[in-house]
Amino acid sequence: MPAFAPVDEQLEYISKGTAEIIRLPELRERLERSRATGKPMRVYAGFDPTAPDLHLGHTVLLRKLKHFQDLGHTAIFLIGDFTAMIGDPTGRNVTRPPLTEEEITRNAGTYLDQVYRILNPEQTEVRRNSEWFSRFSAADFIRLSAKYTVSQMLEREDFHKRFQEEKPISMHELLYPLAQGYDSFMLECDAQLGGTDQKFNLMVSRDIQRAYGAALPEIVVTTPLLEGMDGVQKMSKSYGNYIGIAEAPREMFGRIMSISDDLMWRYWELLTDISMKGIEAMRREASEGANPMLFKKGLAQRIITDFHDEAAARQALDDWEKQFQRHEAPDDVELVEVPYSEVRAKGDSEADLVRLDKLIARAGLAPSASEGARLLTQNAVRMDGEVKKDPIVAWQVGRDCVVKVGRRMKRVRVV
Repeated sequence: MPAFAPVDEQLEYISKGTAEIIRLPELRERLERSRATGKPMRVYAGFDPTAPDLHLGHTVLLRKLKHFQDLGHTAIFLIGDFTAMIGDPTGRNVTRPPLTEEEITRNAGTYLDQVYRILNPEQTEVRRNSEWFSRFSAADFIRLSAKYTVSQMLEREDFHKRFQEEKPISMHELLYPLAQGYDSFMLECDAQLGGTDQKFNLMVSRDIQRAYGAALPEIVVTTPLLEGMDGVQKMSKSYGNYIGIAEAPREMFGRIMSISDDLMWRYWELLTDISMKGIEAMRREASEGANPMLFKKGLAQRIITDFHDEAAARQALDDWEKQFQRHEAPDDVELVEVPYSEVRAKGDSEADLVRLDKLIARAGLAPSASEGARLLTQNAVRMDGEVKKDPIVAWQVGRDCVVKVGRRMKRVRVV
């Protein structure tokens, strides 16, 4: 029989980084029953494969699923390959175009490789809701639809707003929360996890379980939506403020180091397994004079270790310090060759002269020569670590020089 930690310890770990637990007394009861019987709780989170790549925002939910798994409970990762064809209406002010089966299959194929960077593959139950919905008949869908009313569905903020604005609401969208509820019934889970934007769907799941005769509807655990690097909008590819979990370690490190100090603590809470006591201890150190950059580096290393490994995290740290603290070039910085004829500057000097504004544009470090000239006036251009302001510089043809513009860096050779 598995040995579970005391219930209070489990609740502390589970509660970290959650927005709401519905209902907390029910969760305590099930944890106590699980500890008494040695039977793990069944906990699941569902993901529709609407895109091939996951970003750190998606991992907030996965990490909470991992926390249940760490405590010895059964983690179920549900791939919504059927519901993805409907399209989740959450947060939408227009009908979402449904995906094709080919798109869903292709996206789902990439999910598990990414998910297993967080969850233990040997302790994760993977399910697809096409297991039951592919066998659903028209009569089954009519029976499912009969479990809920239109007025109940219009209580959902997204639907209510579109209804008030006389924007179309397709019938298939009304099926999505019902289908998610049926997932819960089929999986016979004790708890379902979702983002705060999923609360309506999650509560519908409890109602559908009851309607199908479940004695104990699932507990709902919601997690906050992670802010993107801008610290304002939620992390999303559409906003361009995301950090992909499949990105190269150096890219991930640089993106994490670019977030604000305040946002850093939010990331510590939602993207790591460190306890709140541990995070508060770091915050006290920072308030007492410790450099916040030390904790941000630690955060970046921890996240990269999770999605790559320790060696990659150490190398990413070294590359970042070389580039941004010692103004050195990483060992594998990209080499670009630029023809001298395209950047040549006229002058009386016997040395080869180049127009630096043209060179950085030609090297792909600025969109145009005029933008390159503007960057020079802002002290944003460095050559081998030295700030350059003059648009004309001496450059021996055939020589390499590390050129850095803002955060971007390339090794440039004039040929």
